[in-house]
Amino acid sequence: MVANGEKPGIIVRRARTSDARKIARLSGELGYPTTPAQVVKRLRTLRPASQHAVFVAETKAGGVVGWLHISIVWLLESEARAEVNALVVSASQRSLGSGTQLLAAAEAWSKKQRCRTVNVRSNVTRERAHNFYLRNGYEHYKTQKAFRKTL
Repeated sequence: MVANGEKPGIIVRRARTSDARKIARLSGELGYPTTPAQVVKRLRTLRPASQHAVFVAETKAGGVVGWLHISIVWLLESEARAEVNALVVSASQRSLGSGTQLLAAAEAWSKKQRCRTVNVRSNVTRERAHNFYLRNGYEHYKTQKAFRKTL
């Protein structure tokens, strides 16, 4: 019997540095090319562990097929919240349950950290992702523009 909405054959666990090659490949699929060495370095800088979690979805056949990074955001104007910083599932594995299980793991982690909400940002061009979040109980509450300055 499978509990908590888990799908047979999909295991969600905390990421390890040995997952760096697969995480880097999946990051490229999301549009953020990186190297395994950069992933290892970044995994090691996500401290303290009580403020960040990286989960991977793994299948027996495909190994790591998705990953999610969540962190706590502390703001002066509102209560602390959790934020999904990235979620990617291999194109060949989408709509098979990995993303839903990754979100469930992130939400459970967020509750343990005493966060009352989980936020996620998604590029306006990712309509399939928007529908995924809506199906998983998230509401579209704001549209905004993002600005960046290179230092």
